[in-house]
Amino acid sequence: MFYWIALMMTAADQITKLFVRAWMQVGDTYTLVPGIIQFTYYENSGAARSLFQGYGRLFGIVAVIVIIGVLLYRKNNFPKRRFLDIGLAFLVAGAAGNGLERLLYGKVTDFLVFGSGHGILNVADLSINVGVVTIILHHLLFARSPVQKQVRP
Repeated sequence: MFYWIALMMTAADQITKLFVRAWMQVGDTYTLVPGIIQFTYYENSGAARSLFQGYGRLFGIVAVIVIIGVLLYRKNNFPKRRFLDIGLAFLVAGAAGNGLERLLYGKVTDFLVFGSGHGILNVADLSINVGVVTIILHHLLFARSPVQKQVRP
């Protein structure tokens, strides 16, 4: 299931970005549902919230390192719970989707604007968010605290 989720979400990210680049000009905005979602084509050569502009390829290398780290973790500590594996798959999909664009173009295509318009995302960003939330929930719900032995006097 890990590879299927990672592959499908990476493909969805790349396909949506391909459509945006083919059918929109940078700066174009199309409202889908007023006040809820709109498409605004933006190219980001930095990190989240447009921080560190111009370091796109460096962040591409960071994405590759994250993917390798997750794959090594899975190889050495195969997740015993499917919930964690799903979170890791979404995280890898997001890193792969944005990492691929960063390495090829030095920037990512952002286009999803929700609600009030504070921030612009793409499918890879959403995958990273889902992955991080899922991993956190896994640790909150399933992580066991170490059992302390009680010593009798």
